[in-house]
Amino acid sequence: MKKVICALGLAIASVGSALATTYPLTIENCGYKETFAKAPERVVALGQNTVEILLLLGLEDKVKASAFWPTKVLPQLAEQNAKIKTLTVEIPTLESVLAQNPDFVPAQSPLLLGPESKVAKREDLMTLGVNSYVSPGMCATKKATGDMYGSRQKLWDMTYLYKEIEDFAKIFNVEDRGQAVIADFKNREADLRKEFGKSKKDLSFVFWFSSSSPSADAYVGGKNSPSGFIASLMGGHNAITSETEWPTVGWESIIAANPDVIVVSSLDRNRWALDNAEEKIKFLKSDPAVSQLDAVKKGHIVMMDGQAMNPTIRTIYGAEQVGEQLRKLGLN
Repeated sequence: MKKVICALGLAIASVGSALATTYPLTIENCGYKETFAKAPERVVALGQNTVEILLLLGLEDKVKASAFWPTKVLPQLAEQNAKIKTLTVEIPTLESVLAQNPDFVPAQSPLLLGPESKVAKREDLMTLGVNSYVSPGMCATKKATGDMYGSRQKLWDMTYLYKEIEDFAKIFNVEDRGQAVIADFKNREADLRKEFGKSKKDLSFVFWFSSSSPSADAYVGGKNSPSGFIASLMGGHNAITSETEWPTVGWESIIAANPDVIVVSSLDRNRWALDNAEEKIKFLKSDPAVSQLDAVKKGHIVMMDGQAMNPTIRTIYGAEQVGEQLRKLGLN
């Protein structure tokens, strides 16, 4: 991983300062137009992905506070993130956000900033003169009443993420850094496709995020979610056919799908016992019915960072995690 970071640093240095933002800058984002008179100075970033993108762009001095962390920060960004106040690892209150006197509030999902958000609507911030932003990948979902995450008719891919990085790079006048970060991710995606895209196995995957209890339905990655994207990178497909971003699926349906590989997420939030990857594996191996799945009997269970199942920069890291374990299982 150090080699990757060093290479990224060299790439940033080599691009130089050829690009510069002209202010005022107007960004179109998820149906809103946000005009920036200058680069923001007091950012409250809602969502792990938002923070990690800003840190990859070297903007830790601009970020005053953050919230909503399903997992720990990337190790190589830990020192930068230590300078930033964490409001909460869960959903923050609007009062706690505004107490930081922000001039920009970007968010990872509408759950944190949107029409049904428990934190705020974008219009609320607009009336206060505070610019906002929501991850483009989340705006591509079709919302149903009461469904915060919506559904996807088209497979999520990294182009949404590249757009987000480009927008942040323009907003903060660091476009050269943004190009280098995007180039790094594109190379890593291409490497995975080159290795696993040739596979004739067409493995079927189930990506299990969590469950409130062993008797409850499983929260899994939907057909066209980032989990589906990872499955396609691995030369396979998602065994879950629902277009809902985060469907809850009964184990009877998973048994009927009989996936070749089960990917269990590792979460640091500790909301439920089954947030823990080891607890998931224990259930898979001990439940009388689930333990009879081919994937369980053959040991085709792999572990992945839970944040990778969200449409984030972690998705490519998660794909690399899965790829490394598939190699060891001889499934590449």
